[in-house]
Amino acid sequence: MTLCPACLRRQGTEEELPALADHLVEEAARSDPDHVRWLNQNLTRSRTAPADLVDGLARIYAIGPEGIHGWIRSRFIAKFYGPVPHPFVAALQHPSRATLLGYVIEHQHFLRQWVRSCAFIMARTDHAKVVLHELDNLGTEFGRFGPGGVSHYELLLRMGEGLGVGRAEVLATPPLPATRRAIAGWDAIASRGHWLAALAAMHSLELIANRDLVRHGASVRYFDPAILTGDAIPPEAQAFLREGYEADVGHSDEALALVAEFAVDPDLLREVQSTFLRSIDLFDDYLMARLERGMRYEA
Repeated sequence: MTLCPACLRRQGTEEELPALADHLVEEAARSDPDHVRWLNQNLTRSRTAPADLVDGLARIYAIGPEGIHGWIRSRFIAKFYGPVPHPFVAALQHPSRATLLGYVIEHQHFLRQWVRSCAFIMARTDHAKVVLHELDNLGTEFGRFGPGGVSHYELLLRMGEGLGVGRAEVLATPPLPATRRAIAGWDAIASRGHWLAALAAMHSLELIANRDLVRHGASVRYFDPAILTGDAIPPEAQAFLREGYEADVGHSDEALALVAEFAVDPDLLREVQSTFLRSIDLFDDYLMARLERGMRYEA
């Protein structure tokens, strides 16, 4: 069964893509923002009959010779690293203090949800290698098993301190609405959907810092590596960004290899695809929240 990539409701008929097209058009006619946005960004900005969307949906869901791993990577690159990169990626090339502070404030909420999602995946799978993968993520991101015994979360808080904002202020600042909505979406994916779809939805996001994406057509890296040296940004910011820059190639590739290994059932494969598409829309909004938070500091 195909899930709607805009709301993750199941379209359970034998004619899955026609049913999905009907659903998208029906919801867009009701001016539901998520469905309107998905159609505008992926298929058409014009009012269109459902039958005219089926071929486009088939192209979106078509998996090429590189399998689901390659499909996820190519869709991610198109979303965030096309000829005009995502606005946050563009701002992070040579980031201002405000951009980095926006990163700190919103990302601490993301990381707290991240470990919840990893825990849900670990609890709901029966595959030992997936459990071990998530245990590694929990320790690296939130425990004391990161580089030098310092978690990614701790490095993030130290970056805030290096930028002049103490951790008490960071931790006391509630998330912006877009971040809050994204976190709720990921929580629902991890707690209610299939664990493998949740694994794809969450760990595909690590592609954002995967420097190898340029070999596959990304227009830029996550940031200009030159900022990791010199004094353009504080040492604490360099330490945080360097950790992700060095780790997320292996993390994302390992996770997507697990997706490819276990997504053999066609119905489950479609669920993985739709859930991933929903997740990157949530991620898009969340990255914009980082910029919004930065602009508030700038003001």
